[in-house]
Order: sequence, then structure tokens, then C-alpha cells
Amino acid sequence: MLAKVEMDQHRSQSPRSRYQNSHSAHKRQRDGNGRHHSENKYSRPNHHQHHFQSTPGQNPPSSRGLSTRRELYERDFPVYKQPVEVGCFSLDSERRFFNDRRQMRYYVEPDRSPNFDLRDGYKDRFTKRDDCVKEKLDHILRWILANRSKLSSRATAASSCALDVEFVTWRGHLTKLLTTPYETKEGWLLAVTRFRGTLYISEVETEAARRERENRTERHEEMMYWGYKFEQYTCADTAHSLPDPGGVVNTNEAFCTVVQTRLADHRLLFSGEVDCRDKDPKAPAPPACYVELKTSAEICTPKQRSNFHRFKLLKWWAQSFLPGVPRVVAGFRDHEGVVVAVETFPISKISHIIKNEHNCWRPTVCMNFCCEFLSFVKRIVTEDNPSVVYLFSWEPHRDVTYSVHRDSQYSFLPHWYVDGMSSGEDSHQQS
Repeated sequence: MLAKVEMDQHRSQSPRSRYQNSHSAHKRQRDGNGRHHSENKYSRPNHHQHHFQSTPGQNPPSSRGLSTRRELYERDFPVYKQPVEVGCFSLDSERRFFNDRRQMRYYVEPDRSPNFDLRDGYKDRFTKRDDCVKEKLDHILRWILANRSKLSSRATAASSCALDVEFVTWRGHLTKLLTTPYETKEGWLLAVTRFRGTLYISEVETEAARRERENRTERHEEMMYWGYKFEQYTCADTAHSLPDPGGVVNTNEAFCTVVQTRLADHRLLFSGEVDCRDKDPKAPAPPACYVELKTSAEICTPKQRSNFHRFKLLKWWAQSFLPGVPRVVAGFRDHEGVVVAVETFPISKISHIIKNEHNCWRPTVCMNFCCEFLSFVKRIVTEDNPSVVYLFSWEPHRDVTYSVHRDSQYSFLPHWYVDGMSSGEDSHQQS
């Protein structure tokens, strides 16, 4: 490969690539229905009635809309506390929830040029999760009910806030927020409900995403499988076993971490799927022992390397930085789906890799926009009611806008969760 990305040429640690403790400034896919329907005076989300046009140099507006222009977020990196794993859960081959680590897998380092055939098993050893089923926040909510004692706030026990966190969501939804200032193709819809003082954020599938999902080519479907197959080649079920690439790939199965952290003054609880962990018994505690696995087309030209830095590394960085996963292992594959090289990308060094790219993305812009969006949500979402949804809408080159929906198709907090939280008792595996 002509332009292989070298990691070890960047030895120094950038202050913009590390977490700091809570006392200092930090310097450095579950959807719902996408149809638009509103039952009150507010607009459909794509009509942009709640819209504010800010002038250059202004801070993001405080009410009707939120700008995504990058220059507004070019300031010091916000405080981001080191994420702490407060729990985990597993989903089995039938997507059933278990409040344990049974689906955890262990990373087995492959050769640098392993020649893994990612096409193997696609036709005859592949059980694909039904992505028409929108799980929303259900699995996280089951975890919360089973672990409420870990989240109860002593300081707010007498207040209306049932959990000691302000936001509950999936890591993937936050990843979309981090990458928004640099996204030029795909918009998003995020439904937000305030319930007992906590703001729950759940993605809604856009019409464009639904069309893309329903019209995928067979080649696209197979390439999505390739990522899961790479995991099968590099993950073992126990710390002392080897991978079994002859087995069935079942994308219903998942292991998810649940982490708690703080971004500026926003207290967050979110969950994200974890591919595997370091099998070394001396490895640090989660999430620092976790490993993210990715596949990408091999890099053969300077233009391909530039695109890899500008687009792929942005999403990889955002996805792993948020929960504190320290490294991404990438399998670079040829056009036929054969992995020809494997590289490790420490998350702390990605900012060094991209620093020479002209007009490239900046971590500080990503984090400041996410922080401002959460502040915006806090200001807008005022009614504490599980049946009221504030739907935040964004399309590239537009401001973030919102609409309000009462007892609508967008409601996403299930009755079993509302009842379970209101009962004041820990609950387990609701259905």
C-alpha cells in the first residue's frame, strides 16, 4: 500500500487528546418512526418555524434555533470528565436483555497481514438482526430499572429528579451530535422527553434514512456484514480461547457498557456497544480495557488517505472518545473483502494524525457543539411529562430546529418504565 497510515511517527501527547480530571478544563442506531405529525401549534420539523439566524461571531442563540456553524465553536475544549463504567448488559441471539457480561468477547491480535476473507459465511452462516424493529432506549431503560440503586441521588432524594443524571441516551446519538458541524450529507431527528427531571434522548429514523435502508443494494448489505466478520476473526469467547471464524455471525448479539460522565455542567448516562476487551489480566479496568474494531478500504493514494483522515477518523474518534475506549483496531481490506493489513489507532493520537490536513475537523468544535446542543435542549424541554416529545431536527447547512408533540407516535418511554420508575423499587427484566 502506497500511503499506509503510520501511527508511531506521532510520539508526543497532545493536550487536546486527553481526558482531564473534574477539577480542570479539558484542553484538547435505535430509531423510531420518521413520519412528521404534530398535534399542536408547533410546526413540522422540516418547516423551520423555530429558527434563529445568528450573525458571524455570535454565540449560538439562546432560543428558537441552534447554529451548527463551525466557527462558533472554535474555543477552549470543554471539561469532559473521565467516563466511569457504572454497569453493563448483554443481548443474546434472540435480542433478550441480561444484566451481565455474558456476551463480552476478548481481543486476539491478528497478524499484520492476515488475509482474512470477510465474504466467508455471508450466504450460509449469517443471522441478521431485523433493523426494521426500532428498539429506541428500551435496553438502557431495562438496565436503569435493574440498577436504580447505583443511580439514586442522595443530594436530590427529596426532589423531583429520580436519577442523579440529567441526560440518558445511546452513545451513537451523542456521536451524531459530535460530528454534526462537519456532516454534509445526513440529517437527523432526535426525540427528547423530560421525565422526573431527567432528559431522555432517542433517535427517530429520518425519511431519507428509511429510504436508504429499504433500498440497499446486495453489495451494500454484504459490505455491512464484513465488519461483523472481522470481529469474528479477531474475538474469542474467553480470555484463553481462540476466535472461531467458522461459526455463525449473529448480529442480534451484543455487549454494551453503561458509562457516566460530565460534559461541562451536563451529567450524562449513556450506553454503547463494545466489540471486545483486552484479554491481558493486567489490563486496566473498563472502559480503558475495551477495544473498538473497524474495517476500511485499503489506502492506496494520497487522496484516499486524506479522505480517511477527514471523514472516517472523525467518526472513529467521536465514537470511542465518548465512552473512554482507548484504541481502534482497523482491518484494511481490498475491493474483494480480503483484509490485507491491520493497524491500531490510539484515540489519544488521532488529533496528531489529522493535524496536517488542510481545513480538517477539530475535536474542540465537536465537543463544544455537543455541549451547546445539550444546553439548548435543557432550555427548550421544560414540560416534565413522559407523553410529551420535543423533536429536534437538523439538516446539513441548516440550524437545529424543534417541534413539540403530545401523545404522538414519537413517544418512546414505555409504560413499564414509567410505572417502574414511579414505583420507587428496583425492577428486573420488564417485558
